[in-house]
Amino acid sequence: MPASSAPASSPSPDARRVVDIARVLRLRHRRHSRLGVRARVTVAFGVGALALSATMAGLTYFTARQFILNERQSAILRQAYVNAALIRSALRSPNPDVTQLLGSLDTLPGSLSVLERSGQWYATSISVGESALPSGLRADVLSGTPALQHFVLQGTPQLVVGVPVPSVQAAYFEVFSLAELARTLRILALALGGAALVTTIAGAVIGRWASGRALRPLADVTSAAETIAGGSLDTRLSGEDIDLRPLASSFNRMADALEERIARERRFTSDVSHELRSPLTTLSSALGVLGSHAQDLPDRSRQAVELLTAELRRFQRMVDDLLEISRVDAGSAELSLDEVEAGELVRQAAVAAGAGGVQVEMDDAVAHERLNVDKRRIERVVANLVANARQYAGGVSRLALEPAPDGVRLVVADRGPGVPPAERDRIFERFYRGPVSGQRGGGDGSGLGLSLVAEHVRMHGGRVWVEDGLGGEHRFVVELPFNRNGSEP
Repeated sequence: MPASSAPASSPSPDARRVVDIARVLRLRHRRHSRLGVRARVTVAFGVGALALSATMAGLTYFTARQFILNERQSAILRQAYVNAALIRSALRSPNPDVTQLLGSLDTLPGSLSVLERSGQWYATSISVGESALPSGLRADVLSGTPALQHFVLQGTPQLVVGVPVPSVQAAYFEVFSLAELARTLRILALALGGAALVTTIAGAVIGRWASGRALRPLADVTSAAETIAGGSLDTRLSGEDIDLRPLASSFNRMADALEERIARERRFTSDVSHELRSPLTTLSSALGVLGSHAQDLPDRSRQAVELLTAELRRFQRMVDDLLEISRVDAGSAELSLDEVEAGELVRQAAVAAGAGGVQVEMDDAVAHERLNVDKRRIERVVANLVANARQYAGGVSRLALEPAPDGVRLVVADRGPGVPPAERDRIFERFYRGPVSGQRGGGDGSGLGLSLVAEHVRMHGGRVWVEDGLGGEHRFVVELPFNRNGSEP
């Protein structure tokens, strides 16, 4: 199900929250299952193929082994009884040559003959004699009972058949080597094992291919969700796969509702912010008149005017922040780029932020590098970071300009309580104040200052983060690229 999309806009806070929730769910899922669906299907196919091929190989091997052994044993028994009959006929003649008689017998390749007659033992090979035969079998045959037994002689599997010949007071034994049969069975086992291995690998490959085809529509859903989370809210699924049309339809309805809600919230924020400017301007003018006559007012009234003036300024800053945020969300925020020296930019931003007396450290390697930036927005970034440090960390302890792999880094450092690692990403979210009032990112601020920092830096193609420095120092780091033609959100 391919997804269609229009040019991407800036990711909204709701979309970013969706991405954060998805990341948390993925991390939780990974704790419970280290293998993905495709990997589990592949393993299942491989294990199934292994079990099936191992079962078939085992059945084939043991069936073939039993058949071959039975055939060989039947042939051996027939040959042994035939030779016993020949010996019986030959020993009835006067003065037979037993040694020559044993050598003339028709035996299978690798077999040896042993004869016992009237307490005397004769054999076709010195390696096989009375002592080489199993004692139990020897006793049974000498007592008149035919017997057959497997045994090992000098490390080689053997099969011995004993046939009593009472009419001539003799017993005939024939020993057959099973080395060739054992070699044949080993080759068969190796061949079946190799076939089982190939079948297992083929099963895993088929499982991988089949799971990939089955999960491809879900990959399209994932890609569409990531695209929406990145800001392209008009992305939709086509629903070409008939089995997934209900999913595509539900997904598209959800995307429509999300796009409508975000657009409604953007309009609401923008409209409220614009509507508040007129009464704020009126209030500001009225307070200005009262402030010009503050010396004529009683002390309590003068204090009330001063308090109201401070709160009105704070309210005006918050409305300005909301207007800026609404412009970013609407895609109407534009960069007014100027080429400036990095060192001069930092010095001007420090003065504009009211941190002119703070120590500013310049790295000579980047102090004279040229940057294409919107000076007003970068000054606003520094001002917000300085104000944040002043409100929650006792003020800025150091400003620094450091080199970066492809740009420069502006560091705003303080020696306050710092930001817990779990909150270092969330403090750049809109209206986030921290779990406890008074922590960095919380307090009496609007919760928009650091989010505007992140938006302005992103528009310049850079990034911002929080880290711990040396000696108990805590640092907000803004990284800006060299000669980048900033992009609109």
